[in-house]
Amino acid sequence: MHILNNQNSIANHYLAELRDASVQKDRMRFRKNMERLGEILAYEISKTLPYKKRVISGPFGDIQTDLLTEQPVIISILRAAVPFYQGVLNFFDKAESGFVGAYRVENDEKNEAIEISLNYLAAPSLQNRTVIMVDPMLATGKSFIKSIQHLLANGKPKQIEIASVIAAPEGVAYIQQNLDLPHRFWTVALDEKLNSQSYIIPGLGDAGDLAFGPKL
Repeated sequence: MHILNNQNSIANHYLAELRDASVQKDRMRFRKNMERLGEILAYEISKTLPYKKRVISGPFGDIQTDLLTEQPVIISILRAAVPFYQGVLNFFDKAESGFVGAYRVENDEKNEAIEISLNYLAAPSLQNRTVIMVDPMLATGKSFIKSIQHLLANGKPKQIEIASVIAAPEGVAYIQQNLDLPHRFWTVALDEKLNSQSYIIPGLGDAGDLAFGPKL
């Protein structure tokens, strides 16, 4: 598991602003910081992908360099992931993309298990591809697993990279227990726990509402 804030970097500043209640009032800045962290994680993920030496012809001669042999497929979990996804896409600008509409069904009963509704899916072929799943908040992990289960209708990926801004240990454990495909976790911060409503503590709140406004 790759956790960015285990080391000091500028990513810590962007994450601090995402968590800061006074800065959160600026939705444009919130979205921009999400996008920046998507770019940073995309750069880190890019180091693990396959490369091949190619000859590039410049105005003053040729030079050999290593270039990606194939682009990943980026899957965005709507709606909170949109600015985070854009950051990943900024770096993998030739990648194909897919979109999943997955959200938690709110229950009035505190002891009810979290249910995930999935009502939209559009994706290219995933057969033998590297897939980057992007969702800023990895809480229970159930939306990731349900999304992946439905995405398998488009083919079996060779590798799944799970990218989040903040993750909870319970969500990481749930995915590890329920995903039998090769996968890795990439997150800016691994937080303490989930609360009784399955929200990440300390987390940052509802990323979708903070980026785009409250939903009814």
